[in-house]
This record gives sequence, structure tokens and C-alpha cells, in this order.
Amino acid sequence: MTNATASQPAKDTGSSAFLLVLLKARTFIALILVFAFFAFAAPNFLSASNMVIMSKHVALNAFLAIGMTFVIITGGIDLSVGSIVGLCGMVAGWLILNGIDIGLGWTMQFNTIEICLIVILVGLFIGLINGLLITKLNVAPFIATLGMLYVARGAALLSSDGRTFPNLNGNPEYGNDTFYLIGAGNLFGIPISIWMLIAVGLGAAYVAKRTPLGRHIYAVGGNEKGAGLSGVQVDRVKIAVYVFSGFCAALVGLIISSQLVASHPATGNTFELNAIAAAVLGGTSMSGGRGKIAGTIIGAFVIGILSDGLVMMGVSAFWQTVIKGLVIIAAVVVDQAQQKLQARVVLQQQAALNK
Repeated sequence: MTNATASQPAKDTGSSAFLLVLLKARTFIALILVFAFFAFAAPNFLSASNMVIMSKHVALNAFLAIGMTFVIITGGIDLSVGSIVGLCGMVAGWLILNGIDIGLGWTMQFNTIEICLIVILVGLFIGLINGLLITKLNVAPFIATLGMLYVARGAALLSSDGRTFPNLNGNPEYGNDTFYLIGAGNLFGIPISIWMLIAVGLGAAYVAKRTPLGRHIYAVGGNEKGAGLSGVQVDRVKIAVYVFSGFCAALVGLIISSQLVASHPATGNTFELNAIAAAVLGGTSMSGGRGKIAGTIIGAFVIGILSDGLVMMGVSAFWQTVIKGLVIIAAVVVDQAQQKLQARVVLQQQAALNK
């Protein structure tokens, strides 16, 4: 009787630990299942051309999701990234088509590198404003970034009176005729946007795991007051993550404008939802303090494959929005279940050691 009774907690601990492993690997499992489903259900899903197109779509979502991951880890949220994408795309279009009028009949024109730098600076600046609103004026992240969502979208619309900036082919005389390469060019047969994602992803993962800033980001999200008492510059950390989120959004704005060779002020609409979905699906906790860049990128692949697969199957865009919402809810529910199970496993292991 004693042996049977003693073996029961061990079995419970083993089953709970196995279930916990499955929950931790849920994003990768979801990726395999979604890919396998559309490989059979969607026509031409596995074609080379579709893989290239899908990888570009995934990259756009992944950029935003990486920035969003750092923000969510600190316990915040950035609802403005989609609007920043649209505004940065319009800035790029304006610089290519119009330059900057400096008066006296002179117009300053820019080459491709200068345009990219200016657009990135715009994204960094908007991220900085978000960070300052949240840290210095104590505005809740949801409210601050929601307000910036409207400000950036309105600025994008005002820049062209709601019209598209078409034919961004550039001018060889100004050195901006290579702008299209950012979104449409290839390097060693791989789209440049994918190389950019690899660089940003590896850089973000390195910061998260190997640098003091990464440790501080997790510390702020885990216990903000405790982090402050231990010497962490909480405000600087928060500002840094929102600036980085703005940087990622600026990259997406550049890539989309380059791919389309046009800029539209409505570009990036609801992109923030995809970014949040990818981050949460990848294991980032909405309560802060927990998340991994690798998980986020896998989550971006799940969302990207899901979106493209539904389009190929002819599913309505309205239903796609519903499904993405359900994915976010399910991801949060599973995350809560994982936390409760993890706490239970720890208690079971402690009880087993005490015996």
C-alpha cells in the first residue's frame, strides 16, 4: 500500500511535467500543424513562388513582433506600430517624389541610404515620444500608444491628402533609383528583407540573453519596483524598448513601400494585432517578465502561414480577422494554463523532495 501510494504522486508529477513540456513547445507544434494543414488544403501552397511571397509576409510581421516582444516583456503595449508603418512609408514616398523644399527655389534630394536613415529616424523619434509619454508623464502605455496611433495615421493622411504616392522608381540623378531593392531585391537567392530579419532577430536575441539591457528588460517586467530598488534605470529601459519598436515599424514601412513601389497612408492598418498575436503565441506573457525572440519569430510564422493559407483557400477577410482574434485569446488562455501548471509542478517536486 505504501509503495502504491508513494508511486501515485510520482506519476502525477511525471504527467504534469510532460504536459508542461507540450505547453512550452505549443508554438512549434502549432507551426507544424498549420503548415501541414495548408499543405494539403490550399492549392499551390508548397510552390516555390508562394514560399517566397509568404516568407516576405512573415518577415513584415516578425519585425513588428520582435519590437512588440520587448515592449510586452516590460509590461507595456504598443498599439501605434501599424500607424508608424504607414507614416514612415509616406515619408519615404515624399522624399523620393518631392524631396525637401529649403526655400529660394532650392529642393534637397536624397539617395536611397539617406532616405532609409531619415525614415528610421522618424520611427525612432515616434518611439521616443511614446516612451517619454509613458515614463515622464505617467500616461498608461495603452492610452499613450493609442493616441499615437491616431496621430501617426492622421499625419500620414495629411502628407498626401489621403492619396497614394505612386511610382517610387526614383531618379538615377539623385541616387534613389535603387529604393526598390529593399523590398524586391535578392541576395544569394534570398530576399533582402529576410536577411534584414535575420540580422534584427539575431541582434534582438543577443540583447535579450547576453546584455545587461536584456536582463534589465526582464527585470522591469517581472518586478518594476524591485528592479528600480536594485539600481535598474526603469525609465531608460522603457524608453529603449519603445524606441526599438519604432525602429522595427520604420523598417516595415520602408520594405512595404519598396515592394509596392508606392506608399499609401492606410498601410499598416491592424498590423499591431498581428504583432501582438505573434508575440503572445510565441510565449510572451501579457503580464510581463517573460518572452523569447525565437518563440516570437515562430509565432510570426504561424500567423503568416495562417493568413496566407486562408487567403489561398478563399476565406473571407472578415473571417480572417475573427480567427486572428480567437488565436490571441487562445494563446493567452494557454499561457495562463502553463503558468498554473508550472507552479503546480514546482510544488509537486518540492513535496517529492521533502518525502
